[in-house]
Amino acid sequence: MSLSDRIIKLSDSKTLLMANKARDLKAKGIKVYDFTIGEPDFNTPDNIKSFAKKSIDNNNTKYTSNEGTKRLREAITIFLKKEFDIDYDISEVIVSTGAKQSIFNAIFSIINPGDEVIIPAPFYVSYPEIISLAGGKSVFIRTNQNDGFKITPEKLEQAITPRTKLFILNNPCNPTGTAYNESELKELVEVLKSKNCYILSDEIYHKLVYDNIRFVSFAYLAKEIKERVIVINGVSKTYAMTGWRIGFAAAVKEIIQAMNKIQSHSTNCASSISQEAAYEAFSGSQESVKLMINEFNKRRRYFYENLSKIEGISCFKSNGAFYLFPDVSSFFGCRYKDKIIKDSDDFAEFLLEFSNVAVVPGGASGEPKCVRISYATSFENIVNGVEKIKEAINYLVETNNISINKN
Repeated sequence: MSLSDRIIKLSDSKTLLMANKARDLKAKGIKVYDFTIGEPDFNTPDNIKSFAKKSIDNNNTKYTSNEGTKRLREAITIFLKKEFDIDYDISEVIVSTGAKQSIFNAIFSIINPGDEVIIPAPFYVSYPEIISLAGGKSVFIRTNQNDGFKITPEKLEQAITPRTKLFILNNPCNPTGTAYNESELKELVEVLKSKNCYILSDEIYHKLVYDNIRFVSFAYLAKEIKERVIVINGVSKTYAMTGWRIGFAAAVKEIIQAMNKIQSHSTNCASSISQEAAYEAFSGSQESVKLMINEFNKRRRYFYENLSKIEGISCFKSNGAFYLFPDVSSFFGCRYKDKIIKDSDDFAEFLLEFSNVAVVPGGASGEPKCVRISYATSFENIVNGVEKIKEAINYLVETNNISINKN
């Protein structure tokens, strides 16, 4: 007897592996500077928690409709209109147990074995794994620091084939922190207008944009092909509600019905209490969100400025989400104890062992030269963590007798 082939082929999440290693060290009483998990360190805003508590007291603890409560879906349609000026009926919205489940349901609703899915690389680690489970084939468009980790319309055009069924765009992007501006998105839309494929726009970090970037939803720019666009969003990142597990998808009724069918045989409805909390998140005061965004921006600037000063590290100045994605390939080939650092996996292991700094290797996201650093942690951790990274790099430079030009 053996497990299914699709499960054997499935990779473990490098993000969770590194996060678990950091957690194990913390359990032993070791101080760890943990930059692994993309989870806001803020508490869920008080108005949202209070609303959820009242929901429990009012005994709103039963199953809801599979696609989510009517009032939450109505709140989402109002949110989509107010935030992005896009119109959806509640029949075109489904609430799921987190945005990742919405992505999973969407891909399984669309992809047949052998279908191609275009993904800009670096990418969110779960995209290709979900595509593989659905029997599809991931086609990657490579990007790098020099182009701001952004694809061009020319690269998108070249990647599309008769077998292309879906294009996924994560904007702002995990792991790079790249955010596209309106003109850049318009150019991609122009390419896709004449193509026969779906577009999944993962906009879970839409509120977290900086440097005067104005976020524009892909669906707003692609109104002419709205029937092919699936918008993914949720409350986890914007409202510090990761554990509440609420995401949603907005698309034409045919796609939502297909997703609803899959959900009915997997998780069924999302938590009724969490749905009530999400209703308040979308409908209530947004003051806490503004405070969180300002704090993230402060952390981003400090981390980037100080990380960029470290000998041998090359770092793109992200303008979205809460990640930095520095290139650490200058240190590949360096020896540490009886080991040689060959890639970002080895570099991440070295940082954790030498300085108790936990980061995520970029190989699982399609870029083995880089590591992902989350600044969704306290400013104090960032200040001290940067110093620990400096110490680790100085050690490599001195013990390996290497000379690197400062960036």
